[in-house]
Amino acid sequence: MARQKRAAVPEALKTPTDLSGNDTLSVADALNRVLADSYALYLKTKNFHWHVSGPHFRDYHLLFDEQAAQILAVTDLIAERVRKTGNVTLRSIGDITRRQTISDNDAEFVSPKDMLDELRADNLALVEGFRAVKQAATEAGDNATEGIVDDWTDQAEQRAWFLFEAGRGA
Repeated sequence: MARQKRAAVPEALKTPTDLSGNDTLSVADALNRVLADSYALYLKTKNFHWHVSGPHFRDYHLLFDEQAAQILAVTDLIAERVRKTGNVTLRSIGDITRRQTISDNDAEFVSPKDMLDELRADNLALVEGFRAVKQAATEAGDNATEGIVDDWTDQAEQRAWFLFEAGRGA
Protein backbone atom coordinates (compact mmCIF):
# COMPACT_ATOMS: atom_id res chain seq x y z
CA MET A 1 0.00 0.00 0.00
CA ALA A 2 1.35 3.43 -0.93
CA ARG A 3 2.44 5.68 1.89
CA GLN A 4 0.05 8.56 2.46
CA LYS A 5 1.26 12.10 1.90
CA ARG A 6 1.24 13.75 5.29
CA ALA A 7 -0.49 17.08 5.61
CA ALA A 8 0.94 19.52 8.12
CA VAL A 9 -0.82 19.56 11.47
CA PRO A 10 -2.98 22.71 11.54
CA GLU A 11 -1.86 25.19 14.19
CA ALA A 12 -5.19 24.89 16.01
CA LEU A 13 -4.66 21.10 16.38
CA LYS A 14 -1.05 21.12 17.53
CA THR A 15 -0.93 19.28 20.83
CA PRO A 16 1.86 20.12 23.26
CA THR A 17 4.13 17.14 23.85
CA ASP A 18 7.66 16.53 24.99
CA LEU A 19 8.11 13.98 22.19
CA SER A 20 9.92 15.03 19.05
CA GLY A 21 7.49 15.64 16.20
CA ASN A 22 9.75 13.81 13.79
CA ASP A 23 10.00 10.80 16.10
CA THR A 24 6.24 10.53 16.49
CA LEU A 25 5.45 10.57 12.77
CA SER A 26 6.21 6.87 12.43
CA VAL A 27 4.20 6.16 15.60
CA ALA A 28 1.23 8.12 14.24
CA ASP A 29 1.46 6.34 10.88
CA ALA A 30 1.47 2.94 12.58
CA LEU A 31 -1.38 3.94 14.90
CA ASN A 32 -3.48 5.30 12.04
CA ARG A 33 -2.94 2.08 10.08
CA VAL A 34 -4.14 -0.09 13.00
CA LEU A 35 -7.00 2.34 13.53
CA ALA A 36 -8.09 1.90 9.91
CA ASP A 37 -7.69 -1.87 10.26
CA SER A 38 -9.67 -1.81 13.51
CA TYR A 39 -12.58 -0.08 11.78
CA ALA A 40 -12.39 -2.54 8.86
CA LEU A 41 -12.31 -5.46 11.29
CA TYR A 42 -15.14 -3.98 13.36
CA LEU A 43 -17.41 -3.67 10.33
CA LYS A 44 -16.49 -7.14 9.04
CA THR A 45 -17.19 -8.63 12.48
CA LYS A 46 -20.59 -6.88 12.58
CA ASN A 47 -21.28 -8.05 9.02
CA PHE A 48 -20.67 -11.64 10.09
CA HIS A 49 -22.72 -11.06 13.28
CA TRP A 50 -25.65 -9.94 11.13
CA HIS A 51 -25.31 -12.70 8.53
CA VAL A 52 -24.23 -15.81 10.44
CA SER A 53 -26.52 -18.81 10.10
CA GLY A 54 -26.55 -22.48 10.96
CA PRO A 55 -26.59 -24.76 13.99
CA HIS A 56 -24.20 -22.59 16.02
CA PHE A 57 -26.04 -19.37 15.18
CA ARG A 58 -26.60 -18.14 18.74
CA ASP A 59 -23.04 -18.83 19.92
CA TYR A 60 -21.39 -17.20 16.88
CA HIS A 61 -23.88 -14.33 16.78
CA LEU A 62 -23.07 -13.46 20.41
CA LEU A 63 -19.31 -14.04 20.00
CA PHE A 64 -19.13 -11.75 16.98
CA ASP A 65 -21.13 -9.06 18.75
CA GLU A 66 -18.89 -9.19 21.85
CA GLN A 67 -15.77 -9.03 19.71
CA ALA A 68 -17.08 -6.15 17.61
CA ALA A 69 -17.85 -4.14 20.75
CA GLN A 70 -14.32 -4.76 22.06
CA ILE A 71 -12.77 -3.67 18.75
CA LEU A 72 -14.91 -0.52 18.60
CA ALA A 73 -13.97 0.41 22.17
CA VAL A 74 -10.27 0.41 21.26
CA THR A 75 -10.71 2.73 18.26
CA ASP A 76 -11.21 5.84 20.38
CA LEU A 77 -8.15 5.02 22.48
CA ILE A 78 -6.01 4.60 19.36
CA ALA A 79 -7.20 7.87 17.82
CA GLU A 80 -6.69 9.77 21.07
CA ARG A 81 -3.16 8.37 21.36
CA VAL A 82 -2.39 9.77 17.89
CA ARG A 83 -3.61 13.19 19.01
CA LYS A 84 -1.62 13.03 22.27
CA THR A 85 1.54 12.60 20.22
CA GLY A 86 0.84 15.87 18.41
CA ASN A 87 -0.46 14.33 15.19
CA VAL A 88 -3.79 14.03 13.42
CA THR A 89 -5.85 10.92 12.86
CA LEU A 90 -8.44 9.55 10.46
CA ARG A 91 -11.17 11.83 9.20
CA SER A 92 -13.42 9.75 6.95
CA ILE A 93 -14.42 6.39 5.53
CA GLY A 94 -12.26 7.23 2.52
CA ASP A 95 -9.29 7.80 4.82
CA ILE A 96 -9.93 4.40 6.41
CA THR A 97 -10.17 2.76 2.97
CA ARG A 98 -6.87 4.28 1.84
CA ARG A 99 -5.02 3.06 4.95
CA GLN A 100 -6.59 -0.30 5.80
CA THR A 101 -4.68 -3.50 5.12
CA ILE A 102 -7.45 -5.85 6.30
CA SER A 103 -9.65 -6.56 3.31
CA ASP A 104 -13.41 -6.19 3.30
CA ASN A 105 -15.74 -9.14 2.70
CA ASP A 106 -18.70 -8.26 0.50
CA ALA A 107 -19.67 -11.85 -0.34
CA GLU A 108 -23.38 -12.61 -0.42
CA PHE A 109 -22.84 -15.70 1.73
CA VAL A 110 -19.96 -16.80 3.94
CA SER A 111 -20.09 -20.11 5.79
CA PRO A 112 -19.77 -19.87 9.58
CA LYS A 113 -16.46 -21.80 9.45
CA ASP A 114 -15.07 -19.36 6.87
CA MET A 115 -16.25 -16.43 9.02
CA LEU A 116 -14.38 -17.80 12.03
CA ASP A 117 -11.23 -18.49 9.98
CA GLU A 118 -11.25 -15.09 8.29
CA LEU A 119 -11.79 -13.15 11.50
CA ARG A 120 -9.06 -15.16 13.23
CA ALA A 121 -6.59 -14.34 10.44
CA ASP A 122 -7.63 -10.67 10.51
CA ASN A 123 -7.16 -10.43 14.28
CA LEU A 124 -3.70 -11.94 13.90
CA ALA A 125 -2.95 -9.37 11.18
CA LEU A 126 -4.04 -6.70 13.65
CA VAL A 127 -1.60 -8.18 16.18
CA GLU A 128 1.18 -7.69 13.62
CA GLY A 129 0.08 -4.08 13.23
CA PHE A 130 0.17 -3.56 16.99
CA ARG A 131 3.69 -4.99 17.07
CA ALA A 132 4.70 -2.43 14.42
CA VAL A 133 3.21 0.29 16.64
CA LYS A 134 5.21 -1.05 19.60
CA GLN A 135 8.44 -1.00 17.60
CA ALA A 136 7.83 2.53 16.31
CA ALA A 137 6.97 3.70 19.83
CA THR A 138 10.10 2.12 21.26
CA GLU A 139 12.26 3.81 18.64
CA ALA A 140 10.55 7.16 19.33
CA GLY A 141 10.92 6.86 23.11
CA ASP A 142 7.13 6.98 23.40
CA ASN A 143 6.73 4.80 26.48
CA ALA A 144 3.01 5.60 26.89
CA THR A 145 2.15 4.20 23.45
CA GLU A 146 4.64 1.39 23.99
CA GLY A 147 2.79 0.36 27.18
CA ILE A 148 -0.82 0.72 26.10
CA VAL A 149 -0.38 -1.22 22.88
CA ASP A 150 0.35 -4.35 24.93
CA ASP A 151 -3.28 -4.45 26.14
CA TRP A 152 -4.59 -4.04 22.60
CA THR A 153 -2.31 -6.83 21.39
CA ASP A 154 -3.52 -9.14 24.15
CA GLN A 155 -7.16 -8.43 23.29
CA ALA A 156 -6.61 -9.22 19.59
CA GLU A 157 -4.71 -12.40 20.48
CA GLN A 158 -7.57 -13.47 22.74
CA ARG A 159 -10.12 -12.84 20.01
CA ALA A 160 -8.05 -14.93 17.58
CA TRP A 161 -7.81 -17.74 20.15
CA PHE A 162 -11.58 -17.74 20.79
CA LEU A 163 -12.26 -17.80 17.05
CA PHE A 164 -9.83 -20.68 16.61
CA GLU A 165 -11.40 -22.69 19.40
CA ALA A 166 -14.94 -21.99 18.19
CA GLY A 167 -13.92 -23.09 14.69
CA ARG A 168 -12.68 -26.47 15.86
CA GLY A 169 -16.28 -27.64 16.19
CA ALA A 170 -17.61 -25.93 13.09
